[in-house]
Amino acid sequence: MNSRTIPPGFHPVRHDRLLLEQTHDAYRLKGKLPEPTVCPQCGAVFHNGRWAWDDAPAQAHHETCPACHRLNDKFPAGFVSLGGEFFSAHRDEILALIRHEEQRERQDHPLKRLMAIEDDGGGVMVTTSDVHLARAIGEAVHRAYQGELEFHYKPDDKLLRVHWTR
Repeated sequence: MNSRTIPPGFHPVRHDRLLLEQTHDAYRLKGKLPEPTVCPQCGAVFHNGRWAWDDAPAQAHHETCPACHRLNDKFPAGFVSLGGEFFSAHRDEILALIRHEEQRERQDHPLKRLMAIEDDGGGVMVTTSDVHLARAIGEAVHRAYQGELEFHYKPDDKLLRVHWTR
């Protein structure tokens, strides 16, 4: 290929330097927030580059955290579907495990929250504000009760679907 066959404005692709396109995530911060910043809904404080549970200083800026933003929009990042005969027989026990896992994760990570637990045709659909919490819930249930566990991740949408049955 010579310079005469390449239309003006186009450049040959260098395979040793392919740059990946950036994915669009409406819930990711566009830039660094002023420190300290407090979420007016949940009280989480953005300090040292991360959200944490801390006392809000008097002069703090106010900005809704990504988890509250997702909760307000009703737009989960993680879906955990649970079902099967074993689940039906041990429903309350398994839901208590899920709530315990969320509380454990939420102590250190304010952005990891349960959004809803809804009946779903013989099973339950749990929605979360974070893909990592959905994964942790699926792994905790699988560790405790075995069964079949599947993960389906869509990196373009930052979305994780977890399916557990037994």
